[in-house]
Amino acid sequence: MNFTRWSARLPGTQRRIAARTDTGDSPAKPRDNSTRSPGAKSSVPAARGEFERHGEEHGDRTGEHQDGRPAGIPALEELSVRDVLGGLPALVALVYGPDHRVAYVNDAYTDAFGPREPGTAAAEGCPELVELGLIPLMDQVLRSGKPRTVKSRKVQAATAGTPDTPHGTSPHASGHASVNGSATVARDGSYTVTCTPVETSGSGGVLVFAADVTDHAEAAERLRASERRLRETAVALQRSLLPQELEQPDDLRVAATYQPGGTDAAVGGDWYDVITLGAGRTALVIGDVMGRGVRAAAVMGQLRTAVRAYARLDLPPHEVLQLLDGLAAEIDPSQIATCVYAVHDPNEGRLVYASAGHLPILVRAEDGTVARAADPTGPPLGTGGWIHTSGTIDLAPGSTAVLYTDGLVERRSEDIDEGVASLERALAGAKGSPQVVCDRLIRAMGVTAEHDDDVAVLVLQHPARIGHTAELFHNAALDLLGGIEAAPRARAFASGVLSSWRFPVELKDLGVLATSELVANSLQHGTPPMRLRLRRTDRRLIIEVTDGDDHLPLRRHAEPADEAGRGISIVATIASSWGSRRTPGGGKAVWCEFALPH
Repeated sequence: MNFTRWSARLPGTQRRIAARTDTGDSPAKPRDNSTRSPGAKSSVPAARGEFERHGEEHGDRTGEHQDGRPAGIPALEELSVRDVLGGLPALVALVYGPDHRVAYVNDAYTDAFGPREPGTAAAEGCPELVELGLIPLMDQVLRSGKPRTVKSRKVQAATAGTPDTPHGTSPHASGHASVNGSATVARDGSYTVTCTPVETSGSGGVLVFAADVTDHAEAAERLRASERRLRETAVALQRSLLPQELEQPDDLRVAATYQPGGTDAAVGGDWYDVITLGAGRTALVIGDVMGRGVRAAAVMGQLRTAVRAYARLDLPPHEVLQLLDGLAAEIDPSQIATCVYAVHDPNEGRLVYASAGHLPILVRAEDGTVARAADPTGPPLGTGGWIHTSGTIDLAPGSTAVLYTDGLVERRSEDIDEGVASLERALAGAKGSPQVVCDRLIRAMGVTAEHDDDVAVLVLQHPARIGHTAELFHNAALDLLGGIEAAPRARAFASGVLSSWRFPVELKDLGVLATSELVANSLQHGTPPMRLRLRRTDRRLIIEVTDGDDHLPLRRHAEPADEAGRGISIVATIASSWGSRRTPGGGKAVWCEFALPH
C-alpha cells in the first residue's frame, strides 16, 4: 500500500505545500527555472542525491540547500507517512473503511501490542482497540468528520496478538513475551487516545494516536489510594470518638445519625452527645469543627471530652460554652467550632440552651407546628472575647426537637436560611420514633452517600404518656416553711407520697431517710425559700431539695465526736447517686436518686 500519496491529505500538510508553492521557492524547483526531467511524475525528488547535485551545480559552499536546509536533511516532500509516523514514540495506527481495516501500525504500536496484519478488521484483529472502547468512537469520527479524544483508557495485561499473526513472529519490544506468535502486554497500560479523520483514495480513514500515560495513571491511582486510606482513617477516628450508644434518659426518647461526606469530600469534625446530669435532667450537645481530615476529628474528640467533663459540673449552658471557648483556642488556634449545648429539665417542660455560632434548634409541637429557637447566639468557639448567654424554648409533652449541623441544610446553590426553612417544612410532616424522624429528614433534605459534607442529626422527643405508662411517672412537691418544724412535715409528706406510689417498705424507708437528711442540711446551711420535690419515673425515684443559698455542699469525713456533718455522707451511702447544682437566679439544688427494682 502506497502511504506517500496520503501525506498531502494529513491535517496541515496541504497548507505547508501551498505556502511553498505561493513563494515560488519550492525545493523541488531550481532557482534558474530549469524544467524537470520528462520522466518525473511528482514534485517529490527521486533521491536525496538529486538535491546534493543541484546544490553543487550552483556552487553551494555553505553546506546548505537553497531552501536553507542543512546538507543531508531531506525536504518534507521526501518524507512518507511511514517515515514520519514510524519513528514516533506514541502508538499510531491507520485504519480505513467502515470496518476499520488496518492499513498501518508503527513500531511503537507493534512493540506494545504485536504486529497487525494489514487489511484485518479492527474489531477482529485488534483486541486492544476493542478493550479501549475505540470502535464506537471511530464510527463517530467517520460520521462526523471531527476528531475525538478519550483520556486514560486502560488495557489489561493479556495476549494482544491476533490469530492471523504468523507463528514464530517475534514482537519488536523487549519485555513482551511471545505466546503462539502473539505479543503479550507485560503490564496493564493506560492510554490517552485521539482519533482523527483522514481521507484516503476512495474511502475515509481514521488515524489512531495513543499516548502511553501508564506512569501518570499509576501515580494518580497511588495518590487516590493514599487519599482513600487517609479518609478511612479519619472516618474510623470520627466514628470511634462519637457515642457508640446514646444514653436514654427517663423522660426523653433520643436518636442520632452521623453520615460522612462522599468519597470526594474530606471528613469533617461533626459530633453529638447525650449526657444524663442526674435528677432527671439531660444535656444535649451538637457541634461542628470547621476543618477537615484527621486533625478536625482529633479536635472534635477533645472538645467532646471537655463537654462531658464540664457537664458533670452541672453548669448553666452559657457557662459551659464559656469554658469551651477558652479551651478551643488552646487546643488549636487555627480551628474554630460551632456548638449548641442544651439542658432539658422534665419539671420545667423546656430546653435551656446556649449557641456558639450554630444553627437554631427546631421544635415540632404535637399539632405539627414548628418553632425555631431564637437568639441568643454567640460567635463560634475559639474566637474569644464574647460573653455567652442562655435562652429557652418550650418542649411540651408530644414535642420533637432537632439539633443538626450545617451539612444537612447548606447547599452551594441556595442561601442557608432557605435550607433551614426546607428543614422546617420536612420536620412539620415527620412523625414516628426519633430514629424514623432522623431517617426521614435525611431523605427529605436529599442527603445521599455522595453528599459533599458531613451530616449529624440529633432528634429528641418528650413523649406524651397516657394509660399505664402515665402511671409510672409522678411528681409531688412541698414548700418548706416554719423553720425547724419543716423537717417533720417533710418526713411525713415523703412517707405518705411514697406509700401512695406503692413502693416497697424498704425503699420507702430509705427515701424518707434521704429526705430527712437533705431537708436538715438545707435548714442548717441554706436560706429560704426552700422546697422539697419528689419525682418517680419508670426507672428511679428522685428526691430534690432547693434553697436560696448558692454554696454547694461537700461530702466530708466526720469525726466520732462530731454532732453534725454526716448528712451528705449518709445520703451518698444509701442512694444510687447524688449531686448538687446552682439554680438560675441564685440558690442551689441538692438531689439523690434510688434505682427502682425491675
